[in-house]
Amino acid sequence: MFIADYDTKNGYDEMFSHEGSARKSYHFLKSKMESLGGIELIKRSSSAEKALLSLGITFTLYGDGEQQERIMPFDVIPRIVPNEEWEKMEKGLKQRILALNLFLQDIYNEQKIVKDGIIPREIIESSTGYLKECIGLKPPQGIWIHITGTDLVRDGEGTFHVLEDNLRCPSGVSYVLENREVMKRTFPELFDKLNIRQVYDYPYRLRSTLENLTYESNPVIAVWTPGVYNSAYYEHSFLAQKMGVYLVEGSDLLVENDIVYMKTTKGLKKIDVIYRRIDDTFMDPDTFRADSLLGVKGIFQAFKKGNVALANAPGTGIADDKVIYSFVPQIIKYYLGEEAIIPNVPTYLCSIEKDLKYVLENIHNLVVKPANGAGGYGMIIGPKASKQEQEDFKKLILEDARNYIAQPVLNLSTVPTLIADKIEARHVDLRPFILFGKEVYVMPGGLTRVALRKGSLVVNSSQGGGSKDTWVLG
Repeated sequence: MFIADYDTKNGYDEMFSHEGSARKSYHFLKSKMESLGGIELIKRSSSAEKALLSLGITFTLYGDGEQQERIMPFDVIPRIVPNEEWEKMEKGLKQRILALNLFLQDIYNEQKIVKDGIIPREIIESSTGYLKECIGLKPPQGIWIHITGTDLVRDGEGTFHVLEDNLRCPSGVSYVLENREVMKRTFPELFDKLNIRQVYDYPYRLRSTLENLTYESNPVIAVWTPGVYNSAYYEHSFLAQKMGVYLVEGSDLLVENDIVYMKTTKGLKKIDVIYRRIDDTFMDPDTFRADSLLGVKGIFQAFKKGNVALANAPGTGIADDKVIYSFVPQIIKYYLGEEAIIPNVPTYLCSIEKDLKYVLENIHNLVVKPANGAGGYGMIIGPKASKQEQEDFKKLILEDARNYIAQPVLNLSTVPTLIADKIEARHVDLRPFILFGKEVYVMPGGLTRVALRKGSLVVNSSQGGGSKDTWVLG
């Protein structure tokens, strides 16, 4: 069948070695796929897609002034991570989150890392994610980042790197949970045979993380969504339902005497904890953007007074800044006295003269991204861009050098993917989800995003990417 023609020569493949033999963790899966045959695998793939369609798992795609609701493409061949590899990643992710939390507490209070010359003050204060309104804040339990999605990539040598941190409103965990349920129905025999670590308890753990933010014995918790037209609305409603908490929009909330209430048919109900899926500056028109129609007047003041807990805390967006990302190894060393377990991708800051010169001269070999971009938008992949596109992008960099970073083009690892009636290699990344409550918990696995277009390195769903179930072997 199609496995025999699989190309293993394009960098690091997670299932096959360069010689074409299956890696140990994939032995049973390969044997199962061969015994099923192409027709049966395609049939099961179709069945899985129909199951996801019936569940209504969608995201909203924006472009050309229009918005389209789409089903997230799903590939039925799982990605497998051996336990020994996962244990190292888990330690590295916990290390990173602990250090970033200490960084946030510091820069909004004593700013020791600035005074000690580790990060220049202008780098902090010029970040669009740095909110002066949060200076002096000390959130409940000293925790700023309760929910994180950290993007990992594997290079051509098989080494994992952190590509970026997502500390504001990371999305995608609903796909992880729904993909797993569909895969259990599609390949029950694989789950019987392989010791695959579970992810089903994530909503329970998320609720426990939120409950940890208040001393109320039976706290009232809500997920705050921007509304049905938000690209991740499905996930907001999914998580609220799974946790057994309220789903609210800004119009459902009001603040009186610095207390946050939810409007109900029986009157006002006090809210203790809010898992917000709305960006910092849209939360409160009194404090941030006066033109925000999504926010709730006075909610930031209620948070500052300790009358409501917000997850994640306002101000965490600075740690999403890709310029700040380049300093994370130093941040880990400064606060924890340790070397980073998972390395960053080598990064050039266009605000530094020697880096800028290198980027402008070598843009044809680099990926250049805006410091606060997301979704694969606003970036250029040098080797795939025309000369004119490269020149145009150089002008953008020179107009606002602080806003751009550059990285080498990584030959991302590949995983077998069912494309029509063939199995072909496609590039992937991985977004594990981390919860910071009484302790730091890393979901075993996470969201594997796959670039379905041949040769593409862009895995975002908004750019034609799909997802896979990720199996961490126990």
